[in-house]
Amino acid sequence: MHTDETTALPTTMKAAVLRTDRPELEIVRIAVPTPQAGEALVKVTACGVCHTDLHVIKGEVAFPRPAVLGHEISGTVVSFGGGTADTNGLSAGDAVVGAFIMPCTECDDCARGRDDLCANFFGQNRLRGTLYDGTSRLALPDGSFLAMYSMGGLAEYSVVPISALTRLADGLDPVSSAILGCAAFTSYGAVHRAGHVERGESVAITAVGGVGSGVLQIAKAAGANPIIAIDVSDEKLEAALRLGATHTVNSRSVDVRTEVRTLTDGRGVDVSFEALGHPATFRQAIDILADGGRMVAIGIAAGTATAEIEITPLVRRGYTVTGSFGARTRVDLPAVVQLAVDGHFDAEGVVTRHYTLDDADAAYRALALGEITGRAVVVMD
Repeated sequence: MHTDETTALPTTMKAAVLRTDRPELEIVRIAVPTPQAGEALVKVTACGVCHTDLHVIKGEVAFPRPAVLGHEISGTVVSFGGGTADTNGLSAGDAVVGAFIMPCTECDDCARGRDDLCANFFGQNRLRGTLYDGTSRLALPDGSFLAMYSMGGLAEYSVVPISALTRLADGLDPVSSAILGCAAFTSYGAVHRAGHVERGESVAITAVGGVGSGVLQIAKAAGANPIIAIDVSDEKLEAALRLGATHTVNSRSVDVRTEVRTLTDGRGVDVSFEALGHPATFRQAIDILADGGRMVAIGIAAGTATAEIEITPLVRRGYTVTGSFGARTRVDLPAVVQLAVDGHFDAEGVVTRHYTLDDADAAYRALALGEITGRAVVVMD
């Protein structure tokens, strides 16, 4: 490894491991991983607590076990793998954030700039829990296989492909900035790559948790107006107003379709985002569209959940329904950091809870109970 700090590295670290089919994380001391060519070893500062991890924990999304989850991190570069020819301008000691989509840079999709569709990321990392040589950088104490979900950020150190890292600008909080790599990054892709939101267009966001609150901030930065936040929690809706929503709708107390159309002079919204992944809210997000409107699905559903779409309105009213899993890492992650620098994404305002690594399991239990407004982070120190 190319670093002046190698001798200061510990040989082991703590990691939160999803060990069995039971939906719980266990703190295990494992070996500090070694990066290979094109990879960096990052001392993790914080890791975001995301619903996608929770789906894996609950067995709603298939993934190998045992595994280390955690896919949005902030940290400090410690070293680079031997044989690394291009560090993307990064040096040991740099503060960085890592995006959950880690492009291999070599597949056909990466070659055409579609990092969000990287065949090796989905085929190797998200299917098998490995990096792109077909092996994991992590192992249990007995040397047996330990899968990595993205970079396996719920640990004190993490190996990350350099393509998934960008420097964290001075002045940004290194703890809350962990969420730039998923909550903000996913939101950026939804607003700009899938939703193509233009200044003056009306938008609605269904489910304003960690990702949904990011969507409304980035939609505001894009000049959207009005911005309607929809949720069942008054607490989350109040937070949405602080982050840039112009109107809120509590779907427990009012008919969403009627209320949204009232707020938009009967039209509906130009762009509707669904950040929950539930069949009922998926359909609802389409029902509030204006003629010619775009619905962007962001939320990951449990298992093989499906949602029905009424065909005739889809055809007659010219709706577009598109999925958005993330953004294009090499171009969009630096843009997300710049949005935060410019004050258009308030990571500190989104992060409402901090947990230690020892309490990582409690963090996901709180998330499962709907107790977290915005985003929580696990802090390593």
